[in-house]
Amino acid sequence: MQKTSARLLSLLSLLQARRDWPGALLADRLDVSPRTVRRDVDRLRELGYPIVATKGPDGGYRLDAGTQLPPLLFDDDQAVALAVALQIATTTGAGIEEAAARALNTVRQVMPARLRRRIETLRVTAVERPVTRPNQQVDSGVLMTLGDAVHAREVLRFDYAPASPAGTGDGDPSEVPPRRVQPHHLVTWSGRWYLVAWDLDRDDWRTFRVDRITPRTPTGPRFTPRELPGGTVAAFVTSRFQGSDGSGGWPCRGEVILDLPAAVVLRHTREGIVEELGPDRCRLVLGSWSWPGLAAALGRFDADMKVVGPTELKDAFAHLARRYANAAIDGSTDGSTD
Repeated sequence: MQKTSARLLSLLSLLQARRDWPGALLADRLDVSPRTVRRDVDRLRELGYPIVATKGPDGGYRLDAGTQLPPLLFDDDQAVALAVALQIATTTGAGIEEAAARALNTVRQVMPARLRRRIETLRVTAVERPVTRPNQQVDSGVLMTLGDAVHAREVLRFDYAPASPAGTGDGDPSEVPPRRVQPHHLVTWSGRWYLVAWDLDRDDWRTFRVDRITPRTPTGPRFTPRELPGGTVAAFVTSRFQGSDGSGGWPCRGEVILDLPAAVVLRHTREGIVEELGPDRCRLVLGSWSWPGLAAALGRFDADMKVVGPTELKDAFAHLARRYANAAIDGSTDGSTD
């Protein structure tokens, strides 16, 4: 039988692993009597762990939420995952960089030597992809306020700043009435935070940049969530940022046969559908904002191709061919010399 201190740690680890534990199952896992489990639960309560007894045919225990954060136990994989997540927190845009750095130092200090060595050899440098404009940091307090409204399903009012300091031509921002929405999800996309919500005044779904939101209090009445277009928040947000017309896809979508292996094409397309037709041929279905944009995107593969359809894509290729030919002619007759 384990010593009392070791058994308490084992019991705590089990309580953290799942929400509800029948008392008999805990006793079996720890190889002790149900009476010993009851005594150990009382000892953990004295140490500040909020363990509640659950009623039922078997009876059991649950590690509940308390007013303070008690010491936690992590297995090796959890500890490593936590350390890695804290190292890349700088790319979230949630304004938690300093808190994440302090949390990482705390975790490192209490790690066993074997895990500390693993973390030290797994130093991660978080690099955000280059953007034309730096992403705005989001106030963590605003995130919490929005998250609370989403969870409580309460109507939210907020001021929404214009996209640029110059404004949007709507007059004095202080005279613009607050937006009234039913908040549904907080999401991140390409380094920015967005609120997905049903706009009550515009009677439509909207995505709002969180860095431009200033919440007003108090929140409004509770609401029954609507069904999100697309079925999932991922499908909805993806379609919105693709600029779709509500059908869930790009506004322009075409199909070509490429004289390239499917494996090569797959390495260079993230959203296309690739079908292997042979060792050196494949079918590619791809979307874009415009037909010339789609034709240009397909041209980057630098391979012979056949347009399956639609006609708009063939016309876009002809349009670009004329434009590129004119650019080549103009470039060769500009009078410049080497």
